[in-house]
Amino acid sequence: MKKLCIALALLYAPFAHAVYKCVDEHGVTQLGDTPPAACANVVMYEVSPSGTVLRKIDPTPTPDQLKVRLEEQLKRKEADRVAAEQKRKDMALLNTYSSEKEIDVARDRNIEPIRSRIQGAQERMAAVDKRLKEIGDEMEFYKAGHKKGTKANPETVRPPNSLLFEQERVQKEKASLTKAIADAEAEIQGVRERYEGDKKRYALLKKDPGLVTASERASR
Repeated sequence: MKKLCIALALLYAPFAHAVYKCVDEHGVTQLGDTPPAACANVVMYEVSPSGTVLRKIDPTPTPDQLKVRLEEQLKRKEADRVAAEQKRKDMALLNTYSSEKEIDVARDRNIEPIRSRIQGAQERMAAVDKRLKEIGDEMEFYKAGHKKGTKANPETVRPPNSLLFEQERVQKEKASLTKAIADAEAEIQGVRERYEGDKKRYALLKKDPGLVTASERASR
């Protein structure tokens, strides 16, 4: 009866204050001078005495809804960051190079010092291999002497500690050089792939200027 009176008052007798209205989770229309408890989980409207909607009041989000909203905000923020970074890279490409050939030149210029490092490591590797062979020959000498030695004094033909330490040091250096050469070759491959990607993107930007915004074109 009270709800009916409120509804009739809204229609036929102007109020001094607005009322709150919603359709609750059970499909029942709720009205009240203050927000009805049944409107807590649904959209509610503040309505003037003349029936005009003054504002829409969204329900208080649940923890799960807040989590979903936060995840969506983070995704949008990350997408905006990625888009901004791509725009920056696009502008750098267009401002740095005037042709695809210039990109190839820049690629080769960046690969050259890496090749020099590889060459230096390979030259050092040759010296290391030579030293390892010398050490191996010396080890064979001591092994041969050990076969002829007596059980009474086997230490007389044991390789000196200095030679053993030298062998270990040179072997470690060879392993380090091998890794350095492999890393440098991988670095060259990475440079090639990066510049190849830049060249493809540059060609695409030149073919479709619409990928660059009007403000970006104006900044060139």
